Amino acid sequence: MLVNINPETPQARQLEVIVSILKQGGIIAYPTDTFYGIGCDIMNKKAIQKIYRIKQRSEQKPFSFICSSLKNISDYAKVSNYSYKTMRRLLPGPYTFILSGSRMVPKIMLTRRKTAGIRVPDHPICIALVEMLGNPILNTSATGLKNTVFSDASLIHDHFKNQLDAVIDGGMVPDQPSSVISLIDDQPEIIRRGAGDVSIFE
Repeated sequence: MLVNINPETPQARQLEVIVSILKQGGIIAYPTDTFYGIGCDIMNKKAIQKIYRIKQRSEQKPFSFICSSLKNISDYAKVSNYSYKTMRRLLPGPYTFILSGSRMVPKIMLTRRKTAGIRVPDHPICIALVEMLGNPILNTSATGLKNTVFSDASLIHDHFKNQLDAVIDGGMVPDQPSSVISLIDDQPEIIRRGAGDVSIFE
């Protein structure tokens, strides 16, 4: 199912359709401020396992997830004063922050070191979905074989077919990965340079 949603002013009725799918354990594709993402409710283990199969990825490599705000992050991660101040400067934006996960995060979403990758994208559709669902949404790029990146929702819809329950068409996206920054132990480390300025960590 391909669902058109306005990327600037998402229509509540359309969002409700998607949230209903997520609550039933469905898998969706959605636009972010970097790539189109594939995701599900992080509280649904079966849906997460299905995404591992779709992406042909080992469960030893947990996916990141999207929170709706800095306040929302503090429910799912241990946020120090330093982390808070740093993220406040940069979020929402094209960054994934590695933090120590809280007890609220399902084990399947944590690394062996109990860390998690967390995003707050600068995109109204993702933020609205997380707020309406009440839980974070898993985040992995909607890529095909050989990591082909799809920047067009209809191509994602055609490629994944019945593997996805809904694809949100929210227009074109920048097609750049997020920058990944570890803030573990208040020792910032640039894991991946992508969209977003990382000069404050150098």
